[in-house]
Amino acid sequence: MIETAAQNTPSRLRAGREPPRHANRGGVVIRVCFVCLGNICRSPTAEGVMRHLVQQAGLDGAIEVDSAGTASYHAGELPDRRARLVAKRRGVEVSGRARQFRRPDWEHFDYVVAMDLSNMRDLQESVPTQEHLKKLRLLREYDPEAPRGASVPDPYYGGDEGFDDVLDLCEAACRGLLEQIRRAHGL
Repeated sequence: MIETAAQNTPSRLRAGREPPRHANRGGVVIRVCFVCLGNICRSPTAEGVMRHLVQQAGLDGAIEVDSAGTASYHAGELPDRRARLVAKRRGVEVSGRARQFRRPDWEHFDYVVAMDLSNMRDLQESVPTQEHLKKLRLLREYDPEAPRGASVPDPYYGGDEGFDDVLDLCEAACRGLLEQIRRAHGL
């Protein structure tokens, strides 16, 4: 479960001192983009969770987090109200505006993380080179408890409980992704 900053912060840090920052070797920023269909439910939730975990780890200067959709249906819209409310109850901010994943994003991001197999296939069709394809993974691949090929289900047409489930799945996988990034990049 995601802990609020107050729960996870030693008292000496809550008293006004800044937490230590972990310098990224060489000053290189690692960039991660989460991708779902419309960029209003799952991918902004994963973005918010990952940003929260990165900040808790003191790595917000070393890891950049974003999200996008494979389609432009909701371009410019805020994340779904239910996603924002569920996340807010757990101390996670889900914000931003929906946008479509574009070809230049393949160059900009080091990790392109799909929410489900359909989005994965759409991204595979847009990949400019085989080298770029190495950046693409399913989010739940980073959760050691997830079955092989597991997706984050789309909660859009369901009730609030679906958004709680998505947040849980994103948290488990984002913890694994953050650990992978830390190992791979010496953070």
